[in-house]
Amino acid sequence: MDFYCGFMKNFTLPKEPLMTIDDLPFKKVSKGKVRENFDLGDELLIVASDRISAFDVIMPNGVPGKGVLLTQISLWWFKQTEGIMQNHLAKNHDEKLRELLKDYPHLIDRSMIVRKLNPMPIEAIVRGYLAGSGWKEYKNTGKLFDFDLPAGMKESQILPEPLFTPTTKAAEGHDMPITNAQCAELLGSDTFEKIKSASLALYDFGRRTAKKCGVILADTKFEFGKDAEGNIYLIDEVLTPDSSRYWPADKYEVGRSQPSFDKQYVRDWLETLDWNKQAPGPVLPPDVVANTIKCYSTALELLMK
Repeated sequence: MDFYCGFMKNFTLPKEPLMTIDDLPFKKVSKGKVRENFDLGDELLIVASDRISAFDVIMPNGVPGKGVLLTQISLWWFKQTEGIMQNHLAKNHDEKLRELLKDYPHLIDRSMIVRKLNPMPIEAIVRGYLAGSGWKEYKNTGKLFDFDLPAGMKESQILPEPLFTPTTKAAEGHDMPITNAQCAELLGSDTFEKIKSASLALYDFGRRTAKKCGVILADTKFEFGKDAEGNIYLIDEVLTPDSSRYWPADKYEVGRSQPSFDKQYVRDWLETLDWNKQAPGPVLPPDVVANTIKCYSTALELLMK
């Protein structure tokens, strides 16, 4: 908590979003929707930009400081969840990062040094409430993908128990839901069971922690990777507003969509437009950018106060 308080005291939002990272002397090996990865030999440097995506499309303009907030939230949760699942952070991470980027201090707070691992080809999604694509699926089929649910459930209603609903992980385009059986076939039954168990445990920890802070963790997604010996690690990001659906508990009401501390605000704004959800995305107006960063910073403040 001391680190968080010190970070927020010294953190000032940049005026312009950092959309790409081109000034480092390391080889860039990949570029995702938000993060860029650089080769350090035995490890990787991950730098979070201020890009924001919705419906798997990167918006033309970003949200200043978003990458810093996402990184700091992930680092906090990685440390909180070490007892549930080992993660990809390098040993002596903070000291090593400061030394590596001593000539690039503007990138330190948005960066992580991690082990080189083989990412799993799925996104491990856990849902505790009937919302988003899960609500749309239930309205159409009466089920939550391959799970039967009681009839007559309402939007945003808590599920009888948290459910593991994995998707494919697409390099481009939309991730697609798969059944637990398909996921087990893709990963192997032993790996599947370990990832499912870890995902449900991580969600439960996140849900209970958020509840103490007056926040509902409705659903989230995790990513995992393996080393050469087959050991499994939690990777990428964890329990951030980009990977999770956070709701203020005092405003929660079954039967409607909820106000949120995540990028659902951007999705909701996009849904008001005549846009086909294909690239290029529309430019986010200043008020949407400002309200988005407010959602992210509020989540950080509430969860880590």
